[in-house]
Amino acid sequence: MEKPLLSPSDVAAIQAAVREAETRTTGEIYCVVAEESADYRETPLAWAAGVALLGPALLLLGGIHVEAPDLLGGWTAAQVADAAEAAARRALIGAVMLQGALFAVTLALASIPPVRRALTPKALKREQVRRKAHEQFVAKNLAATRERTGVLIYVSFAEHMAELIADEGIASQVEPDAWDRAMAALTAGLKRGEPAAGFAAAIGLCADVLAARFPPRPGDNPNELPDAVILLSRE
Repeated sequence: MEKPLLSPSDVAAIQAAVREAETRTTGEIYCVVAEESADYRETPLAWAAGVALLGPALLLLGGIHVEAPDLLGGWTAAQVADAAEAAARRALIGAVMLQGALFAVTLALASIPPVRRALTPKALKREQVRRKAHEQFVAKNLAATRERTGVLIYVSFAEHMAELIADEGIASQVEPDAWDRAMAALTAGLKRGEPAAGFAAAIGLCADVLAARFPPRPGDNPNELPDAVILLSRE
């Protein structure tokens, strides 16, 4: 049985941190935790194609020649226009067979989830995490708050990456680097294996930023977004 992304006590602690933070601001904080942001199917295919294309050439450079077995045994010199042509044919068939084998083996190995993640470039992971975070921002209606003051904190466990997206009402008044301390606290907690503590610290720091520009209005501070923590399994 797979370990859940967050334990029930982790979820409860994060929800409590969100509720407390939102008493200090009209901003709305929303947390989403994903097991993985993409399946990265292109990674095994790219590696398999690259190894298949380069493998035979590297073997030749190393002085290793691969030929297919002589499947035309019994043919006489008269039946084969030139012995060199027959050798070239065997070499070509051997190279094709080798490429096919390299492609299949590399594809199988690179499709193993830990291997696939290790072989995926960090830039691609970052791009996919950012894309998924923006998808969740739209899907969870964070732009629907009255003053466009929604903040999404998105964590993708498999990639060990996090994103924070502030709606335009906040982004127009808060510099992007204002969130750096919150993100640092979040990632530090995740690295320690204490996700609830990391989230709680990040949420508190986000509330500090929001309270300075978007303080609560007595009697007019509705909870516009659910305080629930959304957990996304692999697609």
